[in-house]
Amino acid sequence: MKDLERYHAVFSSLVFLFSFATSVTQGSQPNIVILFADDFGYGDLPSYGHPTSEAPSLEKLIENGLRFTDFYSANPVCTPSRAALLTGRQPPRTGMYPGVLYPQSSGGMPLEEVTIAEILKPLNYRTAIVGKWHLGVGKNNTFMPTNQGFDYYYGIPYTHDMCPCVTCFYPNDTCYYNCNTKVVSCPLFENEKIVQQPTDFVTLADDLVIKAKTFIADSVTKKQPFFLYYAFHHTHNPQFAGKKFRNSTVRGSFGDSLAEMDWNIGEVMSQLKESGVEENTFVFFTSDNGPCLIFPFRQGSSGLLKCGKGTTYEGGQRVPGIAYWPGRIQPGVTREIASTLDLLPTIANITNAKLPSVPLDGVDMSPILFGTGKGNTETFFYYPSFSLPYIGVFAVRYKQYKAHYLTAGNSNSGNKNHDEDCRASAEMTPHAPPLLFDLYQDPSEQFNLNNNADYQEVMTKIYDLKVKYEANMVWRESEVEKEFDSSLEPCCNPGCEPFPACCQCSSTYSEPEYLRFIPSIDRI
Repeated sequence: MKDLERYHAVFSSLVFLFSFATSVTQGSQPNIVILFADDFGYGDLPSYGHPTSEAPSLEKLIENGLRFTDFYSANPVCTPSRAALLTGRQPPRTGMYPGVLYPQSSGGMPLEEVTIAEILKPLNYRTAIVGKWHLGVGKNNTFMPTNQGFDYYYGIPYTHDMCPCVTCFYPNDTCYYNCNTKVVSCPLFENEKIVQQPTDFVTLADDLVIKAKTFIADSVTKKQPFFLYYAFHHTHNPQFAGKKFRNSTVRGSFGDSLAEMDWNIGEVMSQLKESGVEENTFVFFTSDNGPCLIFPFRQGSSGLLKCGKGTTYEGGQRVPGIAYWPGRIQPGVTREIASTLDLLPTIANITNAKLPSVPLDGVDMSPILFGTGKGNTETFFYYPSFSLPYIGVFAVRYKQYKAHYLTAGNSNSGNKNHDEDCRASAEMTPHAPPLLFDLYQDPSEQFNLNNNADYQEVMTKIYDLKVKYEANMVWRESEVEKEFDSSLEPCCNPGCEPFPACCQCSSTYSEPEYLRFIPSIDRI
């Protein structure tokens, strides 16, 4: 660990020297950093109510940034939620439904969909994704990030529980469940080349953060604005962390994994400061969906919200949201409704990028971030994890009121959850009239108001909003439902036998270019 710490110290010093001269002259275009956690719940941070979580870097962002109390992920599972974040469009429009993509999936996010990276490219932005993609691989890497506007990719293209799990914590601590043992081991990609298989999760966070910091430093050196999409595998099951963070918290494996993610975020923020671009960078942290509640003592927390991942109850989709931009965003708290769908139009506004010429479901958050504090929307529409055209919208939020037209539990919210509504045994149930909750008074969705005559007017208003929204929703053919093909599983030795066990290769980790001429540095 001393070697690693010495490496980071030398790295920081070198980056400061290389970037100091260029930071002042970097273009006025703001840089963009999106920090996207995995299965991270509304109640998982100290500032959102957790009594034993430790996350000093995120808490510093909250202290000096804008904390959202009513921020939503567009979907309660990761493939559709990630597509929504990058495109500003609900999953039905992009074909990213129902459920998620797998290593054998032949489909992926259509290339004609326009991502945040693609709207920034014409403005001379450098673009990179570090971490989890989960929007498809496909034949000949058709759907990889480098074909969706990203100059650089380093990470695993899907969730790590879709691979055989070996070691999650140092030293040689086996994962607490085996994940999918019938597919290839987790492939670590650099652009479209597999550089390590199976991925070493004990060192993964170090590799990812070095790539992220290098990308920032290189962008500043090149005097180009940049977009970094840092999509963490933390804190998805099975949680993992390296030597420094094992048994470092009182919250067990989840707390250790959170601590490592938080450290990575701190490293990114330090890099922005050392490179002299912190005050010219818009940073946003959030999560792809609510917490997985399957494993006792190894699960996230939705706090006072009902249920978790996979459901359209608040715990499934309301997540932390933190906006940070020194000198531009005033520290504080907002109760305005916003979602991951809003990031693309917001980024387009603050960079003067051209919006895609397609229907968008997100709205510009700039008034919340920089203006009066009043948002551009009072509504949010909840699609389930298993979205299908004949099902449509499950629930609608209007101002503080939420109407459930359909409800269902989900195995990701725990089949032994104390709340039977959260379990997979809670089958899809229509509600006529819809269940109605006042989320200001009742964020836990306990007290149904639909029989109270005082709320008939608001129920009529919500129904009209739902009808209008669904009438304008055009469902694209599902990419997720396309056939599985085991030959598409990423393998560093294509065509080898016996498959998939033969898909193994050692790391070809490439160190930052400007460290190669320093012989005294201990190589990692």
